[in-house]
Amino acid sequence: MWHVYPPVTGLHAKEGDKMKKRFTKAIAAALVSAFVLAGCGQSAPATPATDTQTTTDVTEPAAQPAEDKEAEPAEPAKAEKPSKDRSGNDIVVPEEIGTIVSMAPSVTRVLIDMGLADKIVAADTNSQASYGTELKDDVLYMNMMTPDQEQLVALKPDIVFTSGMSSKDGTDVFAAVRNANICVAEIPSSSSIEAIKEDLRFIGACVDKNEEAEGFVADMEKAINGISEIAKTIPEEEKKTVLFELFTPSADYPTIYSAGPGTYINEMLEIVGAKNIAGDSDSQWPALEEEFCVGADPQVILTADMYTPDVINVLLGMSGWENVTAIKDRAVYQLDSDQVNQPNHHIIYALIDMAEAIYPEYFADAEQYRPAA
Repeated sequence: MWHVYPPVTGLHAKEGDKMKKRFTKAIAAALVSAFVLAGCGQSAPATPATDTQTTTDVTEPAAQPAEDKEAEPAEPAKAEKPSKDRSGNDIVVPEEIGTIVSMAPSVTRVLIDMGLADKIVAADTNSQASYGTELKDDVLYMNMMTPDQEQLVALKPDIVFTSGMSSKDGTDVFAAVRNANICVAEIPSSSSIEAIKEDLRFIGACVDKNEEAEGFVADMEKAINGISEIAKTIPEEEKKTVLFELFTPSADYPTIYSAGPGTYINEMLEIVGAKNIAGDSDSQWPALEEEFCVGADPQVILTADMYTPDVINVLLGMSGWENVTAIKDRAVYQLDSDQVNQPNHHIIYALIDMAEAIYPEYFADAEQYRPAA
């Protein structure tokens, strides 16, 4: 079923008013959050076993050939390490990954789910806010936008995962780390579900967790296919209009930030059979005026607002929205901001929550597609 959560920090976490003031730029750059020199290789193939045959003496009865010993099964060769990161930069990933730095909460979640929490030695403060209780007590935390490169170099990690957010202003804030011959792999915030799948495979290939990565992808595809099939049964006249909001308007910030075309969130709304009122915007992350939203008369409002306390009641009580169908029907639902804002396999949990909130009568059995935690 859908869940109502208190605001939870995602990529742009807990920076207070300072973060709010640069929220527009952050959204335009990417919704959420993430490698260069060290060493790469592949294990050598096992030497095939050779059969030993006894020679036959012409004056002696021929000896029976020795029974072939069954060759020991060779260990499977490790998958080849990536030679480029998700930004297209050349990288050399170490053959063995012992210590990891994650400067993006979306990547931190993936690494934890791959069973690598104990290998994370440093992370960004947004990861701390969302997943600190799942990491070791001695993990070093720093701002993803201004990491302490000297400290990172001193840690001598095998790989550092970063997001596009860290270099959005054109400054390489990991230059000193790269110059120390530490592998820095960048994973910009992906805008499509297919790109998210490739991010998962990339991370898996870097840290020798290919099987786990493919498992995450398989779970995503199972859920997407299942939800899509149900959505096909919704008659066109019953399809609902939806306002998805990342930021609730206030006197100080009177704009509603939403997800438009070319985003995985818009894809998710389409998968569940909903009509995104921002789907025809000319921006991926449009800043919508209240007048437009009221005029669009959404039948459902979904919020991933991580800043506004008691956001559901704030939305229900907004002046001038009294005649909006979603408000009259109290069809306002809060999604887990970490799940929907961070581009990784957990968007599937948010997808199922969306489906159940918008069309409870059609998605009564959608829980069967929710991956086990």
